Amino acid sequence: MIGTVFHTDDVPAADRFDYWRDLVGRKRPSTMTSDYADDFRAGLRLMELGPVTVWPASVQPARYRLNTRSARAADAGTYHLTLLLDGGLALERNRRNETFGPWDLHMVDDSEPFDLRPADDGAGALVRGIGVDFPKDLLPLPQDQVRAALGRGTSGREGVGALLAGFLTGVEAQARVLDPSDGPRLGQVVLDMVSVWLAGTLETEPVLPPETRQRALMRRIDAFIRQNLHDPALSPPVIAAAHHISVSYLHRLFEQLGQGQTVAARIRRQRLENARRDLETPALRSTPLHAVAARWGIHRPSDFSRAFRAAYGTSPREYRLQALRSHADKR
Repeated sequence: MIGTVFHTDDVPAADRFDYWRDLVGRKRPSTMTSDYADDFRAGLRLMELGPVTVWPASVQPARYRLNTRSARAADAGTYHLTLLLDGGLALERNRRNETFGPWDLHMVDDSEPFDLRPADDGAGALVRGIGVDFPKDLLPLPQDQVRAALGRGTSGREGVGALLAGFLTGVEAQARVLDPSDGPRLGQVVLDMVSVWLAGTLETEPVLPPETRQRALMRRIDAFIRQNLHDPALSPPVIAAAHHISVSYLHRLFEQLGQGQTVAARIRRQRLENARRDLETPALRSTPLHAVAARWGIHRPSDFSRAFRAAYGTSPREYRLQALRSHADKR
């Protein structure tokens, strides 16, 4: 398991608001008020990923304010990114107002004053999101350029924003099974994706270090492969064209960052892994083997059988029978 869980249910009702205010104040100092302070409901998981802190949280509507004097005194040299998942937020910063809804991303400088409040009370419904804190000096972009993106909302439903949002929600979903030793590597992934997301927002991607751009491109390619496994035409030329790079550069990228796999091997491995999971699923026991294979872009049964046996040491039919038998024994 990675991270520590905090919840207001762990303390008496009369102490819950103070408990939450103190807890959040350790990460983001502010003056906090709420119409629900008498019996406040909130919770978060605090995950330290090297120098990056990721904290998914669910909280009743509250207002957080930080004035100029307090902001300067509390300056820890960090940026704060928010992915809002449920509810609405309104941010006043530098006399500008922005409103955010579900799956919006925005970033602020924790050394600057702000007024963050619910955009819609929602009758006390929990506001849910994921916060990310990281040192400014780890972001490979000039701070004067980053300032232009602060406080601006962008969509987490498409493009690099969707990849960033998907990764953050994935870390939250897998927190119970992740090993703490994975933390620093996961933190580096977060920094790379935030860097590319910001660079795209600012149209300054060329200023990113080459290794950051390459790692981010590799993650976009991996996401593209996962989304198109069903297409039998998925191939290195198709992938290269979709990402506006040459086939030779795609192969070089996999030589450097592909963990020993070629492009074709990555496609084949992911197709077989998805097919294997389908074969283990009782609800799909009556689906013909050729249909399972075709679902993941393998349209020749002989190719599927040969590749599956090479990967798992048994035929698809034998694997399905063993997996379903094992499932029945556990019931």
